[in-house]
Amino acid sequence: MKKLGIIAGAGALPHCLIEACERMHRDFYVLGLKGQANPKEYDKALPMSWIRLGSVGKAFRIFKKQKVQEVVFIGAVKRPSLIGLWPDFRGIKTLAKLSLKALGDDGLLKFIVKEVESEGMKVVGIDDILPQLLAKKGVYTRLVPTPQDSVDIKRGMEVAHLLGKADVGQSVIVQQGLVLSVEGIEGTDALIRRSADLKRRGGGGVLVKMCKPQQDRRMDLPTIGPQTVQSVKNAGFSGIAIQAGAVLISQSEQTVKLANQLGIFIIGVESK
Repeated sequence: MKKLGIIAGAGALPHCLIEACERMHRDFYVLGLKGQANPKEYDKALPMSWIRLGSVGKAFRIFKKQKVQEVVFIGAVKRPSLIGLWPDFRGIKTLAKLSLKALGDDGLLKFIVKEVESEGMKVVGIDDILPQLLAKKGVYTRLVPTPQDSVDIKRGMEVAHLLGKADVGQSVIVQQGLVLSVEGIEGTDALIRRSADLKRRGGGGVLVKMCKPQQDRRMDLPTIGPQTVQSVKNAGFSGIAIQAGAVLISQSEQTVKLANQLGIFIIGVESK
């Protein structure tokens, strides 16, 4: 197996990948993103360095020194402003190549892949290494969607598809056939929190999360985990619908267990 370079953001997924590499006896090196990943969560004995998000040149130098052949981006990353990047010289050169049109998420991520691969490293997706993290079709929980939930899921999938096609977001919340809110730059948990104030009487409400139709699946696959379940419960909604084969479930056993405890359904649905 080729040596894997792991660029780690926030959350549990980078740890899942590190543990998998250790089980497979696969050689790896981690670059933790400052201000994104939490240093307290990483063992100091790990083969690892810390870099700023804009330190493109430093990242390439470290990976080349470590003889990294494949690279995976994993974990949540809050996208900073251009000023907040504080790029190094290579980062400035990289940004200079970007047109304003490429500053949408999809264009930006594809550009990053191209830059990495121009340095002789192959970018791979987390689902290439841990396909078991991908959602499967069917209900995961004891609670199943009601007929109204099913209507809301269908509506949410239609809207999420259009939202993703426009390169805006990956999630939408629907209740009683009405779209309460759609995801922008704030992320899923913030979307759920602001949607709580928009909740209507009568119960229900579903978070629908899908992959963008044109998305490079090696980058930024949508993810749910225990925190998503807790946020849905706190907001007073009924469940979560995720695209089978295109959404990751972080800490799946813990996620499903918590959903059962809180009375939240989770269902994997196929996109048509």
